[in-house]
Amino acid sequence: MGLDFSTQQLKAVVINCKLEVLHEEAIKFDDLTKYKTSGGCHVRSDGLTVTSPVIMWVEALDILLEKMKGAGVDFSNIKALSGAGQQHGSVYWKDGAAVKLKNLDSTKTLKEQLSGCFSVDDSPIWMDSSTTKQCKQLEAVVGGAQAMADITGSRAYERFTVTQILKLIQTNPDAYKATERISLVSSFGATLFRGAYCNIDESDASGMNLMNIRSRKWEKTVIDACSKDLASKLEDPVPSITVQGAVSQYYVDRYGFNPDCEVVCFTGDNPASLAGMRLADDDIAVSLGSSDVLFLWLREPIARTEGHVFVNPVDTSAYMALLCFKNGSLTREAVRDEHCSKSWDNFVKLMADEPVGNNGFIGLYYTIAEIIPSNVEGCYYFDADDNPVNSLTASQHARAVIEGQFLSRRIHAEDMGFKFGENSRILATGGASNNMTILQVMSNVFGASVYTQDVANSASLGGAMLAMHAVKVTADNISYQERLKDGPEFKLAATPQAGSKEIYDIMAARCRSLEGRVVSDNAAL
Repeated sequence: MGLDFSTQQLKAVVINCKLEVLHEEAIKFDDLTKYKTSGGCHVRSDGLTVTSPVIMWVEALDILLEKMKGAGVDFSNIKALSGAGQQHGSVYWKDGAAVKLKNLDSTKTLKEQLSGCFSVDDSPIWMDSSTTKQCKQLEAVVGGAQAMADITGSRAYERFTVTQILKLIQTNPDAYKATERISLVSSFGATLFRGAYCNIDESDASGMNLMNIRSRKWEKTVIDACSKDLASKLEDPVPSITVQGAVSQYYVDRYGFNPDCEVVCFTGDNPASLAGMRLADDDIAVSLGSSDVLFLWLREPIARTEGHVFVNPVDTSAYMALLCFKNGSLTREAVRDEHCSKSWDNFVKLMADEPVGNNGFIGLYYTIAEIIPSNVEGCYYFDADDNPVNSLTASQHARAVIEGQFLSRRIHAEDMGFKFGENSRILATGGASNNMTILQVMSNVFGASVYTQDVANSASLGGAMLAMHAVKVTADNISYQERLKDGPEFKLAATPQAGSKEIYDIMAARCRSLEGRVVSDNAAL
């Protein structure tokens, strides 16, 4: 079984050894109306502080398991479970909570018994941006934003967990003092099932600005800058496929779980999605949604102040990188609406009027302030000699927005250390992955074959797959990909067209230079 404590809902999936989904269930947090959440959270009046009630997540688990039991799910058949949690969120267990967890009464709900077990009732989550002060403090301690990225995999981000912990220490020291254990949302989920505190896994710990991604240990400089006793409230991070122990007797007695059912570390939703998509060495996943998100499988990552490096959840010797580009489908649709009569058919026809490479014209489209490159906004067009031009034809726009986006994705992936190998694949997901014309351009620009697969609920599915793998890997030493090779096939959608690699190799170098110029010009404004 795999679970996902996401922002808006708690999801569960049960699979068999053939990766067939046997049962799915979900509880939307907003349906628990007493908590008055919107999108699963509360946005405070300052517009920066965003939290979720911890006990709401607990009650959702009560309801979820009751619904699954009522639907006929036989929990005695579940051999292992794992899952995911929205990254960066933190849970603060009050002194004495460990005793409560150990002595759960199966005649009562979790909510009844755990309501008084948290020193902070409302958990800060990934949407929170109230810790700019703490980000600056911690970056100054380690030597700047790039130094923080080199150590922890990312520059200091407001939503990352250690800045939230430091804010608590500074603004509510009594609550921090009363805390005996700090969990991430992921390890909180595992703890509920184990009936004892579970370690934070290395992959999700990479999203805290607290763990050294090379040593896989808490970074002492950052720990000491917060509080010298912080490490004692965390315990050491462990590999994501670590078995934490058997499920609590509570679940055996109340729901009929097998007492030998093993609880595997829960991880972050992004690492779990990588697992759910079954990425392998040298692969890249591109989620084409409102924003475009890239998941990269890396051996030797290059940490940068844009993007994130995490420890790989399925291969402890490897890494994964995550790159998020805010100008994704919404920007593609804006160009379609303005220049192609609001029609994808017209867009595709106009694209076909221009050759691969757009006769050298490059467009960089940031209709909203971008994340990568940071805070750049506006649309910029260049001719084949890299001279700025004021406008393009409709057909040039159609091709330029797609080529420009994927050229940018490619250069930033390369800057993080990604190298396409002979067997590299691109797995495309998200709404725009249904557009074969877009996928063909992606294949040409990256110089790799593009595959598609309908991966619904990839985080909870990844949790179930991680559970399956973790309980067997120590016995047979089979790799994650080998164990899961019999799952649903990836569908080949596009292969690079002849001659396109040479064209886009040159354009990628130009795009890197032109994007640098745009960033510099924006910084000078």
